[in-house]
Amino acid sequence: MSANFDPVPADLFTFGLWTVGNPGRDPFGDAVRPVLDPNYLVRKLAAIGAHGVNLHDNDLVPFHATASERDRIVREFQQTLKNTGMCVPMATTNLFSHPIWKDGAFTANDPQVRAFALQKTMRAIDLGVELGAKIFVFWGGREGSEADACRDPRTAWQRMRDAMDFLCGYVRDQRYDLRFALEAKPNEPRGDLYLPTTGHMLHFISTLQHHEMVGVNPEVAHEVMAGLSFPHNVAQAMACNKLFHIDLNGQKIGRYDQDLRFGSEDQKGALLLVRLLEGTLGGERYTGPRHFDAHAYRSEDEAGVWEFAKGCMRTYKILAQKAAAFDADPEVKALIAEPKDAQIDPLLQGGYSKERASKLLALKIDVDAVAKRGLQYERLDQLMVEHLLGVRGQ
Repeated sequence: MSANFDPVPADLFTFGLWTVGNPGRDPFGDAVRPVLDPNYLVRKLAAIGAHGVNLHDNDLVPFHATASERDRIVREFQQTLKNTGMCVPMATTNLFSHPIWKDGAFTANDPQVRAFALQKTMRAIDLGVELGAKIFVFWGGREGSEADACRDPRTAWQRMRDAMDFLCGYVRDQRYDLRFALEAKPNEPRGDLYLPTTGHMLHFISTLQHHEMVGVNPEVAHEVMAGLSFPHNVAQAMACNKLFHIDLNGQKIGRYDQDLRFGSEDQKGALLLVRLLEGTLGGERYTGPRHFDAHAYRSEDEAGVWEFAKGCMRTYKILAQKAAAFDADPEVKALIAEPKDAQIDPLLQGGYSKERASKLLALKIDVDAVAKRGLQYERLDQLMVEHLLGVRGQ
């Protein structure tokens, strides 16, 4: 039975070089694992059934690499991709590690910093396209503040808007087949980050000059650490046709950004998310890559890293099977079936008209009788728990 959940490239599972390559360093301790060569990481990911690998520019090309060094590294990496059949669906740029980003990148007060941020991003876009990426993600890790008096937040948002408009123009001018995905986070490493949730990002996108090119890249940890429902945020993005990419991991509410193995926390939330992405409840299925932006526990050696990576993929496939079984369960179907009313249903469809308004105002609804009806959501939730625990739907 376990073989049924073994990942294959067709599952579209991807990992970042920074995920399986994470050496286990944290703010309180040094690395516990060696830094591994990107080509080695790609070969290992291919061996365990991954579809592709994603990267920041400096995950592959060191910050101070010369042009000739950069070209050699890229050639070798392209050959590894070819040899393994792996691809690079998404690329991004590191605008948070170097000290120059201490006050942000696109939103920094210093114009030299903002200019270098655009320069570095254009080069990272070139690199991503060269490697075959169709999505470029922006996570504004330093776009925020601790001392709010340093700038008017409206100025920060305008600077971010100017940067996105500029970079959309660059992509169009280069005739690249590339879309942008913006990634929200409420805090960390800054005390407060601008545009902290997926909802904030969706509105921000609507103000951009080329908004059709820009979507979102929601991350489980980034929404859950703020106490929000990740499936709700993903559903909003899907309803707006803006779910361009997604970051999967695990997270405990109220903690720092943990980036735990997918499904290792809040299994019910993970099931609801996979149910949404796979379309088992009847909606449109998400067809993009399932990217795991997570890393192994600091307790692990390299063997533990690959157990972590396999665990992310297996858990997703297990949850996908359970989601399908849950939504095929006759009792579940009966509980969530919408009641039909031949008189009322036509009045609630098609928007406003004077005739519909008149008929709605004339309706006689027994409010007290409707209010007394039990909805059986306790039973529905128990059924979900039983599917998760494996005592139903096997």
